[in-house]
Amino acid sequence: MTDFSIIIPCYNAVETLHETLASIQAQTCGDWEVICVDDGSSDATITLLHQWASQDPRIQVCRNPGKGPSRARDFGVRFLASADIIAFCDADDIWGPEKLSQLKACFADPSVDAAYGKVAFFKDDPALASTFSTVPSAPLSIPVLLGENPVCTMSNFALRRVAYMRSGGFDETMVHNEDLEWLIRLIGTGARVVGIDACQTWYRNSAYGLSANLLAMKLGREGAIRTAANLGYAPSGRSDAIFLRYLSRRALRLGQGRALPLGFALQGVLRSPSGFFDTPRRGLATLVGALVAPVLPACVSRFLFSR
Repeated sequence: MTDFSIIIPCYNAVETLHETLASIQAQTCGDWEVICVDDGSSDATITLLHQWASQDPRIQVCRNPGKGPSRARDFGVRFLASADIIAFCDADDIWGPEKLSQLKACFADPSVDAAYGKVAFFKDDPALASTFSTVPSAPLSIPVLLGENPVCTMSNFALRRVAYMRSGGFDETMVHNEDLEWLIRLIGTGARVVGIDACQTWYRNSAYGLSANLLAMKLGREGAIRTAANLGYAPSGRSDAIFLRYLSRRALRLGQGRALPLGFALQGVLRSPSGFFDTPRRGLATLVGALVAPVLPACVSRFLFSR
């Protein structure tokens, strides 16, 4: 049986898809299948996918019977995946060559239901990534998710198919923070989710993707909070402040205006100073960055915070 089924939702991804698929082909673990689910692309994505599939029989191409990345992932897992372990990847992200080998070693422990690693953030050249996520030492918990989600992106997540089915899959009515809401439900079903202390995923920062709409992400978090409440968890002032710090840092990194990063940062400090500065260096850097960004020339601000 194949070790991994990799689900890739694809929408107008012709400019980045080659790098994504090449990074999967370069894996030191080669026992995988890729299921590319096209979401109605209007560019040459579907042509490119068929070119790759004709050269590598491990790559499958299909059309999304619904709409949106959540439906694409769910369709791929439920109806097309043949492996016991599912890995997700977006069509503009890049995997490190050891990712699947590291995941295989992790899932050799039968108590592990899901796993994720560290993420490197880049804009144009992955070799120039200078911002990296962190991985908590303890298994992932709902209180942690209500703060700053260390998984960061679905490209950084793999799980046993049985755990996915037990969770009920993604809420296809959600557009923003649907991954957070699903992760909360996944853990709520008893899944043990562990971190791997290695950089596995290179995430492409984009000022235009769904995850770049930070105000919508803030509103979308309300759905995740409702799910957490149904499981007996409520966000604390501390977790709210950590989430607002994350939004401020992301707004700075994406160069999203001058008022937005400062607004998020000030809301976070007022909500819980101890939460905002729980990691003093990160909290202080975020606040100072948000304060000085409004007076910096736009070109300087983009240079400093896109790194």
